[in-house]
Amino acid sequence: MKIGELAKRSGLTPSRIRFYESAGLMRGVERQDNGYREYGPDALWSLEIITGAQNAGFSLDEIRNLLPDAQDKWQHAEMIDSLKRKVAEIELMQQRLAQNKAQLQAAIEIITHRPEALPCVDRAQWVMDKLRET
Repeated sequence: MKIGELAKRSGLTPSRIRFYESAGLMRGVERQDNGYREYGPDALWSLEIITGAQNAGFSLDEIRNLLPDAQDKWQHAEMIDSLKRKVAEIELMQQRLAQNKAQLQAAIEIITHRPEALPCVDRAQWVMDKLRET
């Protein structure tokens, strides 16, 4: 299929598809005599894997390592290891986000309940002191 049809079916722009091809993520792309790209039957499936992996947080280099090798063989052990590493990264990120959320909620609480009787400059210092305590 030509790039326009692939773009329509995948929901990606032709430039995004060409980018994936130039990044070495798309295999089996042939050029016709007129220079048009001709994508094989697995192209749509490849794009779904690439975009799904990107949505899961994989970099293009990580995705390149997940895709089948030149003999179209999946590297199952490496794939499992990569997926496990990504899960661990996500869990660490969730912990950091939970800590950030707690800090922001504490800041909101402190700022909301700052003493009104203090002058503005002193209130700012009071808020900063309380934030350091948490």
